Amino acid sequence: MQPRTQYIRGPEGHVAYQVFGRGPRDIVFVPDHPNNIEIMWEEPALARFLEHLATMGRVICFDKRGTGISDPVPLGAIPTIERWMDDITTVIDAVGSTRVVLFGHGDGGPIAMLFAATYPERTESLVLGDTFARIRVAVDYPDGLSDAAAEAKAALLYRTWGREDRRPPALRGRPADPAAAAWRARFERLALSPGALETMYPVCDLEVDVRSVLGSVRAPTLVFHRRDNFWLPSAFGRYLAEHIAGATFVEIGGEEHRYYTGDVDGILSAVQTLLTGKHEVLDDDRVLATVLFTDIVGSTEKASSLGDRAWSDLLARHHALVRRQIAHFRGREIATAGDGFLALFDGPARGVRCGLAIRDAVRALGLEVRAGLHTGECERMGDNVGGIAVHIGARIAGEAAPGEVLTSSTVRDLVVGSGLTFRDRGSRALKGVEGEWRLFAAA
Repeated sequence: MQPRTQYIRGPEGHVAYQVFGRGPRDIVFVPDHPNNIEIMWEEPALARFLEHLATMGRVICFDKRGTGISDPVPLGAIPTIERWMDDITTVIDAVGSTRVVLFGHGDGGPIAMLFAATYPERTESLVLGDTFARIRVAVDYPDGLSDAAAEAKAALLYRTWGREDRRPPALRGRPADPAAAAWRARFERLALSPGALETMYPVCDLEVDVRSVLGSVRAPTLVFHRRDNFWLPSAFGRYLAEHIAGATFVEIGGEEHRYYTGDVDGILSAVQTLLTGKHEVLDDDRVLATVLFTDIVGSTEKASSLGDRAWSDLLARHHALVRRQIAHFRGREIATAGDGFLALFDGPARGVRCGLAIRDAVRALGLEVRAGLHTGECERMGDNVGGIAVHIGARIAGEAAPGEVLTSSTVRDLVVGSGLTFRDRGSRALKGVEGEWRLFAAA
């Protein structure tokens, strides 16, 4: 029986979700771009897959905002993976989950990886199916698709979206299942309009790069990938397994991208082994986070010219403004040293926007600040944080010009699609940090 669809309001809109099954764990399915939780139960193969998954635990399915029956988003305001990660938090809080298994498929994979690295205390284990850390080739990522190949596949996807005759090249010589093809085409049409797809896919797939996140994933992880997946080559899955500590890679035969077709038993068996096996409990005091450092430019000279009492009053107003912005962007104040702040954010775009807002707000006081941000693994030490990411963030802040919000390339890569723009400030050596670091000024 199809489960009841419910809605929960999140920070930026309503998210549609369903809950079914029971067991010792909660399994959150993070879907690819074509998804509609109302329609998915009409396909017998998909329904069987979900029903089998529900024998392993309570399953939570949802439509990401902008897809399916969740709230639409303006075409010019496509959610980033950071904001879609908020949809997971919204739903699991609504159903009372404290710790979950994440099952990320397709472009749901990067969202699941970012959540697992950011919230290790809420992630029991991670399943990544036919997904990727990056799609396009790069100097340090030879397994990626060339720009020409990526654009050609995108054009094919746009041209055939919602059509019954689209099939991977390897399957075109085999008999088709008309009923399955008709349902799949309808499923796509009710998941995303062509315009939404053409706006969303370049940002949420072709430009995503979460390679910097992989080293911070500590949950037991299963990566499965179809050997001849036309859309996402199996090398993408192998890369994930090689860069997530202790991950298991399972190659599944077949050319299809859809998880509920072909060798479904092989997938479910691997998931069952992951969920029922005994795994070492990894330290969750290390989390992926974005650090923001700010300090007032020329504070010594300003204090000297104003005198102690006036400077103390001005500093109090500065601190109140900074704290207001940190709270507004859901950050956490970690430390205040003199006229500087260290704050922690669970999303890089929120951290950047906070830095920009602080810069603009304190100008009303006649003050100028510089700010630096970096996203990396931080060690929680009570109310404080430490680790190389914190050190790098401080060094980047020291490189910033007055009025500049300077970020690492890691931050820039993780906020693709956020609407933030960046100016390349070149590569620099950071004191006490190995190698050259590419820095970007946010605008």
